[in-house]
Amino acid sequence: MVEIQDHGPVREIRLARAPVNALSAQFAGAIDAALSDAYAAGEGGGTVRAVVLSGQPGMFSAGLDVREVMASAASLRALMVAFWRLQQRIALGPLPVVAALTGHAPAGGTVLAVLCDHRVMAEGKFRMGLNEVQVGLFPGETIFRCFERLVGRGRAAALLPRGAMLTPAEALAAGLVDEVVEPARVVPRAIELAAECAALPPMAYRRTRAMVRADLAALFAASPEEIARQMGDDWVTDETREKMSAILARR
Repeated sequence: MVEIQDHGPVREIRLARAPVNALSAQFAGAIDAALSDAYAAGEGGGTVRAVVLSGQPGMFSAGLDVREVMASAASLRALMVAFWRLQQRIALGPLPVVAALTGHAPAGGTVLAVLCDHRVMAEGKFRMGLNEVQVGLFPGETIFRCFERLVGRGRAAALLPRGAMLTPAEALAAGLVDEVVEPARVVPRAIELAAECAALPPMAYRRTRAMVRADLAALFAASPEEIARQMGDDWVTDETREKMSAILARR
C-alpha cells in the first residue's frame, strides 16, 4: 500500500493503493505507520531529516474510501479513528513533510496536503479542494480551520460551503499550494524542498517550525475516539447515502 524510498536525508512515502489511493482504515494505518517509522529514523540526529508524501501519476489521493464510509457504523468508526490518527501524525510530527501532489487530490487528499509543511502540485487538468459537501458530508471544524490557515478566512468561507474544486493555478493563487510544476517535476521538486529543510541548522529550524505550526498542532488535541464519537453518529445522513450510492453505481 505504501512504497518507501530514501533520497539521502529525505524519505519518500509513496501512496500506492490502486486505482485511486482511496483512504481506507487499513491504508490510513499503513501511511501512519510509515510516517512513524520515518520519525523514528530521524530521532537523535538520525538518517531521516524530512519526508515527502507522494502519489501515483495523475492521482495523489481520491479521499476517503466510499465503500467503508457506507458499509456500517463500525466500519465508519474504524475509518474515522484511523484517519484522525494519520492527521495527527502529520500535524504533530517532528519532521517536515512535503506533499508531492502528483494529480487529483479531492477531499481527504486535500486534508492530507493542508497538514504538510509545503505542497507542490502538478500542472494540468487536475483538481484539489474540500468538496465533502458535494457528497453530503460535513467537513468539520478542524478541517475548516486547517484550510482557513492556508487560504485565509474569507476565501475559506467562500470555497468550503460550495465544495469548490480548484485548478492548479487557482490553488496556487489561493495559497493552497506553494508551487505548480510539470507533472514529471513534482516529486523531484518536493524532494528538493524537503532536502532544503533537512539542510538547515536543526535546532533553529525545529524551534521556528514549531512556532509557525503551533496553531495547527492545537487543532489536534482531541483523541481519535472523541472525534469518532463527535462525527460518527450523524455524519452519514440519508443525503450522504444517496450521493455516495450514485458514486458507487458509476464504478
